[in-house]
Amino acid sequence: MQDRGLAAYIAELVGTMFLTFMIGMVVSLYVATGGSPQFGSDFVAVALVQGLTLFALIQILGGVSGAHLNPAVTTAAAIMKRIDPIDAIVYVLAQLSGGVLGALMVKGLIEDEGRAANYGAPSVSDMLSGNFAGMIGEAIGAFLIVSAVVAVALNTKAWREWAPLTIGLVFTSAVIVFGPLTGASFNPARWFGPALVSGEWGGVWPYVVGPLLGAVLATAFYKFVLAPGEPEEEPEKAPGG
Repeated sequence: MQDRGLAAYIAELVGTMFLTFMIGMVVSLYVATGGSPQFGSDFVAVALVQGLTLFALIQILGGVSGAHLNPAVTTAAAIMKRIDPIDAIVYVLAQLSGGVLGALMVKGLIEDEGRAANYGAPSVSDMLSGNFAGMIGEAIGAFLIVSAVVAVALNTKAWREWAPLTIGLVFTSAVIVFGPLTGASFNPARWFGPALVSGEWGGVWPYVVGPLLGAVLATAFYKFVLAPGEPEEEPEKAPGG
């Protein structure tokens, strides 16, 4: 279990801030608003920006904090005893603060254009039956992303240098699929910032419970299926998204 310090906390705040900012910007600019926002929106562009941003941030910050940038990833790392519980709490607080700052940056830069898209705040589409279905979608997406983190970044038998690209590609694919359905958050901090700034919360079940549930299931899948019997403690930091 690694010792984390002020530099790691700042890295998590700054990284989550820029991740939320880039997502809020691309959603505000490329996702149509109105009664059927899933139509007329360029979710490929939205997904590519998100995936490339996450890839870059992991490369930049991974050596400092592990580039979790997501309370779901930090939850998985805490379950696997890769981060001290106190550090995990500080990480989550830094991530939530970064999410708010990122959303405020979007509002400050494109206030009028961003208002229509709630500065990137996700919401459950009418194509789904409701918040419970949205929660399932968010859980599936988070499961895939956190599985990529633990299976590649934390697995001693994996090619860890491929972790940033693997995580970025999985994130990109998940956004393309779930973007029209839930807004493809998979990250409570990325949801919280724009929701707080815009006042449009979009439901707590999908965007808090869903990603955390996905993280727990991904951790169990890794522990019992992908790497059974592997020691719980691991000296490497874990990038995530």
